Amino acid sequence: MKFGIDRLLAEPDLLKQLEGKRVALVAHPASVTADLTHSLDALIAAGVNVTSAFGPQHGLKGDKQDNMVETADETDPVYGIPVFSLYGEVRRPTDSMMDSADVFLFDLQDLGCRIYTFVTTLLYLLEEASKHGKSVWVLDRPNPAGRPVEGTLLQPGMESFVGAAPMPMRHGLTMGEMGHWFIRHFGLDVDYRVVTMHYWLPEGPGYGWPEDRIWINPSPNAANLNMARAYAGTVMIEGATLSEGRGTTRPLEVLFGAPDVDAKAVLAEMHRLASDWLAGCALRDCWFEPTFHKHQGKLCNALMIHAEGAFYDHEAFRPWRLQALAFKAIRQLYPDYQIWRGTDFKYEYTNDVLAIDVINGGSGLREWVDDSSTTPADLDQMTAPDEALWRDQVADLLLY
Repeated sequence: MKFGIDRLLAEPDLLKQLEGKRVALVAHPASVTADLTHSLDALIAAGVNVTSAFGPQHGLKGDKQDNMVETADETDPVYGIPVFSLYGEVRRPTDSMMDSADVFLFDLQDLGCRIYTFVTTLLYLLEEASKHGKSVWVLDRPNPAGRPVEGTLLQPGMESFVGAAPMPMRHGLTMGEMGHWFIRHFGLDVDYRVVTMHYWLPEGPGYGWPEDRIWINPSPNAANLNMARAYAGTVMIEGATLSEGRGTTRPLEVLFGAPDVDAKAVLAEMHRLASDWLAGCALRDCWFEPTFHKHQGKLCNALMIHAEGAFYDHEAFRPWRLQALAFKAIRQLYPDYQIWRGTDFKYEYTNDVLAIDVINGGSGLREWVDDSSTTPADLDQMTAPDEALWRDQVADLLLY
């Protein structure tokens, strides 16, 4: 199969359409060709007139390890072109940034999750391109989480850099498809095209991630396919006092980690509450001591997710519900436990709102966890209509 960048470089008819154009590239470390050449190097070697580059959260180099660490603009030391940060002084391209090119190539590997900020970066680029009369090409890449949809739709008024629009946590689209939805939803007038992948099979071997392509971290804590599959659930721990495994070698692959929570007891309670929500993966109790971040230097008990190998069932695995169930089990076992980070923790440039509500695009999940009378059926009743609505909304936009 071929990703969008590989098609662009291999097909003269596509490259010819960039002749005489100033071209900008939006990229990160996973923006590579099939032979692992970075897209910036490959495009310039192919004769494309690249006049600027843009880095999203974590930077073009992917060197900013933690969340909410900004990157400065710089000049590329090899090519002498400006490298603009879209996670620094600004997150939306400025007028001068948009003036640097005629065509903007968007080549970011995504994780298929609303909160992963690259999808918001795409929306902001489309909106600015519409204002400035610029063209945007998405060089499409796989959604490693595949087509399944999960989670409530973001509620009006809860928009943020981790919640661009009313989409569910696990949206099931590629970035190319998402661009079409943004244009329709926001009524954008923009010259937009998707350089589609050849022969991507979202329900074939790998269930989204092709088995013949190696994994390269699109951000520092996205270390493997297991993380990409689990992320639509485990990212919610960023709004909790529990550890998501940052400061270890397997971040965002655990349902929680804490020095004062019994993982085996939580797992037993999860089975009691909704054993079917644990399907599609294996859960293993483990221990870690974070070298930085939450509970630094403390021995934490945790539940590790293995959505991989023989344990993985693509249709059965529902990471958002799995994470919600872990929170619910902790609340049932430890009624007074301070699960949620407070409003003093400013999550992704928001103020006076709980991080867990920013992450979920509303308060529904948190309220379900904290209400001792609610059941898993109640969360399903809240969520299933949103999931069905989203599937209907995007059905005609699927390119594969």
